Formats: sequence, structure tokens, C-alpha cells
Amino acid sequence: MNYKDVINHYPDFPKPGIDFIDIIPFMSNKEAYNQLVADIDASVHSPNVITVEARGFLFAAPLLTQSKLVQNIVPIRKKGKLPFAKGDLRDVQIMKEYGPDHVYYRLSDIAAGKPEGDTFYLSFFDDILATGGTAAGIAESLNRERIVLDGKEYKVKVREFIFIVEFPDLYDHARLEAIAPIKSFVKIEGD
Repeated sequence: MNYKDVINHYPDFPKPGIDFIDIIPFMSNKEAYNQLVADIDASVHSPNVITVEARGFLFAAPLLTQSKLVQNIVPIRKKGKLPFAKGDLRDVQIMKEYGPDHVYYRLSDIAAGKPEGDTFYLSFFDDILATGGTAAGIAESLNRERIVLDGKEYKVKVREFIFIVEFPDLYDHARLEAIAPIKSFVKIEGD
């Protein structure tokens, strides 16, 4: 299936110079949506998937019911969206194409998943890879974490990046690839 035929482009939205990629048309195309979720599932190699609100949730959550491997979805949320116990919430400053921002995750959400050996491996899923600031910031933060579970300490490691759409001309390939391999289903090259 050619996913480029499903997405829509909105030039200069939300501000001049931004080419907004709308993936919501997948939500009205059952065949394309099911195929995309299956392709995401085939690309995931970790029982734990970390995903960014809100569009990432739409495509990662079905993995809990359709995937034989995926056991845990770890949400990344905006400020004020995750209730937390003391010491549980992590604040990550990211650089988006629109400017700096902050996102948050909870260590308890990672700990609810399944470790492999001494590591909680995570597959990072998001809808769009533009400048790479969100993915790199979150992954670098996660890779510094340690989870203590039943008296044992576990490392956290992003195993791979998976995106629906990638703008390969906009991000620092070396920075992301130094963290983990990158997989995308649609590449939008510059003019």
C-alpha cells in the first residue's frame, strides 16, 4: 500500500514555512489503518513501546490487542497531563520545528512493562520525524534512566525509532542513528 496516497499536506500550517502532514485520514480508511498498524507491529522488536501524544497513541495503542510481542505502551505527554507520585515523573526539554517545548514520562509506566535480561528495551514510535528534536531528546533522556524493580536495577534503552512519515532532509541522521536504527513508512524529500 502506498501510504503517501493516504496522508494530506497543508503548506504553511500552523505557520509559514511548515509543511503540516495530516495522518488523520488513516482514521477514515479502515484498510490503510489496519495495514499501517500491522506494518508498525512488524517493525517493533521490543515488548515496550514508547509513544508521543496524541497522534502516536492512535496507532500504538492497537498493538496491545494485535501484537504478539507488545506488552506495554508508555505514553509521553504534555505538561499537566500525567498524574504522578514523587520522583516518578521525568521532564524532557525537546526542540521541535516550532521551537522548544517540554514533554513528560513516568518511570512507573516503563516499570509496568517487561524487561529483557537487565534492560527495559523500548521501541520509540511517533507519527512524524521532522527535525528529530523530539525523538532525540526523549531517547537520550530514557537511555540515562535506571528502573529499580523488586530490588534489581535495570537499564533503559531505546532499541529503534519508528515513524509513519519522515522528512530525511530536516534532521541530523548521525545524532539519531547513534541512538538507534530508524524506520519510516513514508519519506518526503525536499524540493
